[in-house]
Amino acid sequence: MGSHKPHAVCLPFPAQGHINPMFKLAILLHHRGFHITFINTEYNHNRLLRSRGGPAAATSDFRFETIPDGLPPSDADTTQDVPSLFISTKHNCLAPFRQLLAKLNASSSSPPVTCIVSDAIMTFSITAAREIGVPVVCFRTTNACSFLCNKYVPLLIQKGLLPLKDATCLTNGYLDTCVDCIPGLKNIRLGDLPTFVRTTDVDDPLLNFVLGETDAASRASAMLFNTFDALEADALAALNPSCPPIYAIGPVHACVDLLPENSLKSDSVVGGSSVISALPSDFVAETKERGLISGWCPQEKVLSHCSVAAFLTHCGWNSVIESLWSGVPMICWPFFADQHINCRFTCLEWGVGVEIGRNVKRDEVEKIVREMVGGCKGKRMKNRAMEWKNKAEAAVGVHGSTFLNLERLVKDVLLSKVDYVV
Repeated sequence: MGSHKPHAVCLPFPAQGHINPMFKLAILLHHRGFHITFINTEYNHNRLLRSRGGPAAATSDFRFETIPDGLPPSDADTTQDVPSLFISTKHNCLAPFRQLLAKLNASSSSPPVTCIVSDAIMTFSITAAREIGVPVVCFRTTNACSFLCNKYVPLLIQKGLLPLKDATCLTNGYLDTCVDCIPGLKNIRLGDLPTFVRTTDVDDPLLNFVLGETDAASRASAMLFNTFDALEADALAALNPSCPPIYAIGPVHACVDLLPENSLKSDSVVGGSSVISALPSDFVAETKERGLISGWCPQEKVLSHCSVAAFLTHCGWNSVIESLWSGVPMICWPFFADQHINCRFTCLEWGVGVEIGRNVKRDEVEKIVREMVGGCKGKRMKNRAMEWKNKAEAAVGVHGSTFLNLERLVKDVLLSKVDYVV
C-alpha cells in the first residue's frame, strides 16, 4: 500500500528560520497522505544529534536524509555564516541532491519520488526535478512583499537608483529615497528594501545570488508563501503575472497547531543556538529579579501567552507572522535581509508595530515599552493585532483561503503528472 503513496522530498535552506517552516509544511503534507523525505545538511544533522542526544524521530513514512552543504567541515555548534551558505549551496548541492533522489527512487522501502518541495533559494532543485520528471514547488519562507522587492531590483538598477554610488549613501539620507515603481507596494523607501541591495558593486556576489534565485524560481511548477491572502493581497496580486501559480499557505505553524495530536508535531529538526555566552559574565545574575534570559524558548508558545503585551523583535518573518497569529503588537528593531520591509509593513500598513530608532537609548526603549503596555497607542495596536489574529484564524479555518490554497496545491500541483523535456 505504501508504494502507492505520493512521495514529497522537502529541501529547506539550511538555516533555522527556513528549516522550521519547511518542517511544518512537511507535517501538513504528511497529514494529507504523503510519504515525506526531509533533507537536512550533514552539519545541521550533527548539531541535532548533539542537542537531542539522538536522531530526530522518524516513522516509516516520514524519514530524514542528509546532503553536504559544501562548506569546510566544522565541529563547532554555532550558526553558520549565511552568505557563505548561499554561495556554497548554489554551487555544491546539486550533485549530492541528484544522488539522493536516485537512491530514493531505487529503494524498495519507499515509494518513488513524485514531487519536490524546495526552499525558493535552493533552486538547483528545479534542475533535479526536471531530470526525473516531477513537479517542484518553491517555498518562500519570507513574505510576498520582500520577494516582490527582489523582482524589481533590476529595474531600480536600470533607473540608476542602485547600486549605491558610495558608502556615504548609507548615512546621508539617500536610503530615504522614495521607491514608487513597484506595483502592489506603497510608501516604500530604498532603505526598506532587503539589505543585499546596500552595495556599491553591481557584481556583488550576494546581490547576484539573490537576483539569480529570484529569477530562477519563476521556472518552478508553483510558488508558496508563508502568508495569507488578506494580509498581502496587493503584493500577491502584483506577483501573479510574472510568477508560476502562487499559493499563500500561511501561517504554516498555525495550520499544524490545528491538526490532531501526533508524534511529529512537537519534533524539532534543528536545535536553537544560544547567545547567552556573548553577555557579560554577571549579567544573568544581576537581572534575574527583573526578567528571564534563556538560550532558547518555544517562541510560538510564549507569544500565545495572555501575559505578553508586546514583542521586541528583529522582524524576521517567522517572528512577525507568529506575533500576528497571537494578536501581539511588536516593537521593531530590524537590521538584516528582509527585516526592514517587514518592519515597514508591520508599522505602517498593518498598524501593529512601532520601530526603534537606529541609535537605541534606554530612555527611548522605556518610553516605547510603557506606551505599548499601557498607553493609548499601545491599546490601538493591540486592537489592530487582534483584528489580524481573527483574519489569520479565518484563513486557516475550514474553507478559509489558506485551507483552500493547500487543498488546491496538493490537487493541482503536487499530485499532477509532468513530462519535462530535458
